Amino acid sequence: MALSGRFSFPYFQRSLAFAVLAAASAAVQADEESDVFSLGQALFEAYAPADIQAEFAMPTREQWDAFAARLEKTRESGSFAELAAYETEARAALLALRALPDYQDYADWLAARLDEIAVAKDTTTPPPSDTPSAPAPSSPPTTPTPAPAPQVLAPGHDIPLYDVWVSRLRTRPRPARADEFLPLLKKSFAAEGIPVELVWIAETESTFNPRAKSPAGARGLFQFMPVTAKAQGLSLLPFDERVNPEKSARAAASLLRRLHGMFDSWPLALAAYNGGEGRVRRTLKAQNATTFAQIADALPTETRLYVPKVLATLAVREGLDPSALAAPK
Repeated sequence: MALSGRFSFPYFQRSLAFAVLAAASAAVQADEESDVFSLGQALFEAYAPADIQAEFAMPTREQWDAFAARLEKTRESGSFAELAAYETEARAALLALRALPDYQDYADWLAARLDEIAVAKDTTTPPPSDTPSAPAPSSPPTTPTPAPAPQVLAPGHDIPLYDVWVSRLRTRPRPARADEFLPLLKKSFAAEGIPVELVWIAETESTFNPRAKSPAGARGLFQFMPVTAKAQGLSLLPFDERVNPEKSARAAASLLRRLHGMFDSWPLALAAYNGGEGRVRRTLKAQNATTFAQIADALPTETRLYVPKVLATLAVREGLDPSALAAPK
């Protein structure tokens, strides 16, 4: 079966399982750090049954990179339906990235992107049709058991997809590393006069991994691209300050303050943080619009998903009405 640069879930299950498990076993026996990818490839060739080797091939790093590039392009210029089509590939890729030492930081980036893919799928999959069911046999009336009162979260007002994200996030545990970084991040945001609840952007961007990186070159808790990082005063050499939680938080808060000053709206500021201030400004002008809701359909797929996800995260994690976010001090 030719891969053609794409992932196949059966392929992943069988070939990578042979390789990685064998590599891990060898690494433990040798009691030393190993390149699991290269070792797994060698062991796959040495020990996998001939019929498996004849049908499947160990993936290359280039194939992982090609997949990531296609995904990024679709998030930028593709439709929700095109993004949703990545679900199986992305889940297989995430499992693989978790197994490859050089790709651990990409894994946390991809985990956050899988959320986008799932919501895109939910919005493009038609609901099941209602089929009439046979009437139930008559029985004596009973007193129904009252259902537990649902948790009340802030309304998303006119933010498209906000309710979808709230439903998805409200039962999800906080990221394991969140409590480690929250005090420092909130202190940094407060120092910049930014509502401290906005530190939860780090969950959407990186699942609170300070070393998370995207195939496009963004890195850190707040996923700064190199050009943006330099503009915010972060150094890339000799040490990449994007992975410094305190410095990256101050830079993110400073950028958000400037964007809010430009658009006088947190949803638009978040759209600009994700998609670029120039794009948001041009789209507002082209649409003769003043709000995120009015231009959402004209923005890239990733930005359309990003803004409501951040606002829903604030509601779920902090119990905050997104419309109540204060302006910068």
